[in-house]
Amino acid sequence: MSFDWHTAVAKLKPHYQQFSVDDRILLTGHSHQAWPDVALEGQLQAWQDAALHVDDKWNLAFNQAELVRQGFAQRLGDASGEYVLGQNTQELLVRWLSALPLLEQPELITTDGEFHSLRRLLARLDETQINLVCIPTEPVATLAERLWQARSSKTAAILCSMVLFKTGQQVPHLNTLSQQCATAQLPLLLDAYHLVNIIPFKFADTLHNDTFVVGGGYKYCQLGEGNCFLRVPPQCDWRPLVTGWYAEFATLNQPPQGEVAYGTGRWAFEGSTYDPTSHYRAAKVWQFFDEQQLDVDTLRIINLGQLAYLRAQLADYHWPDSVTLPNEPLENLGGFLVIKTPHAAQWVEQLRAANIWSDSRGDNLRLGPAPYVSAQHLSQAVEALHRIAT
Repeated sequence: MSFDWHTAVAKLKPHYQQFSVDDRILLTGHSHQAWPDVALEGQLQAWQDAALHVDDKWNLAFNQAELVRQGFAQRLGDASGEYVLGQNTQELLVRWLSALPLLEQPELITTDGEFHSLRRLLARLDETQINLVCIPTEPVATLAERLWQARSSKTAAILCSMVLFKTGQQVPHLNTLSQQCATAQLPLLLDAYHLVNIIPFKFADTLHNDTFVVGGGYKYCQLGEGNCFLRVPPQCDWRPLVTGWYAEFATLNQPPQGEVAYGTGRWAFEGSTYDPTSHYRAAKVWQFFDEQQLDVDTLRIINLGQLAYLRAQLADYHWPDSVTLPNEPLENLGGFLVIKTPHAAQWVEQLRAANIWSDSRGDNLRLGPAPYVSAQHLSQAVEALHRIAT
């Protein structure tokens, strides 16, 4: 018996009542998915633990953080990496960049399709003595090869997304790039924010163990804010310039060496005191996913069913010449579709007036279903979009 994504959606919808998924059409699953109702239990538990245990709450909070780390590792099929948690990817990227030998190798290679946190940091570095080499994402089929070919003796690292946030395209051949970088001992950092928990992935079968990965749970994981990660090779011995006092936990029993001490793996990149509420919430959501048997393979089946249905609905209408409908093979995309139109931002506002939530990046109108979005809602969204377009 084949899997029926319509039945799966109907089963899940009742678990998202706090976010009113029945009363509005949320097509921002690529940006911010609704949280299941059980997430509120995690929020309350964080408050209750703090009230009851005061400063002694931290062992309980660290247990929640460990569950979050395990959840990310599981969904990336990663049995060997270590995971640093952060409130956002920006703080993790800052620590990572601060560990690079940029005085001796003042060059970074990236693409013109990176998300704002990384794009802005690198653009600012490019205003200093650091040379930023920015490779066009198109054609995406050769992007990984062109990143590798752009390197020089001054290159300190290569940084690239696994799924491009503007277009939803998966970047192919990153496995080859990962192996090449590891052989050359050239650091590679991949952004998995648009891959984790939506595209089945086995780290050990795809990437070299020396590869760094950054991402978070705000989108397809339904964890909300404050749940980002940096995947670190376990034997990494870097010494980030931007370092938090939590990084000392791994060296408390070591005698002073006359310099700032660092542990290996994730410990070198640890931060400082934080609000653990997000980790309580995330741990509850991971538990919910497990109870609902929502592994990445299942979520991808639901997503591909929705994307195929959405694209078929779009094809049933006649659109103005200025509109380009998505036509790439769905297996080459992440979790959303892109409609090209010069009116993308305007249409987002008009859809919102109809209680249909979407977003845009330049001329790209992004439509991203989540596992609680029904076929009926998808049909209604396309009908409303066509009225707006014509």
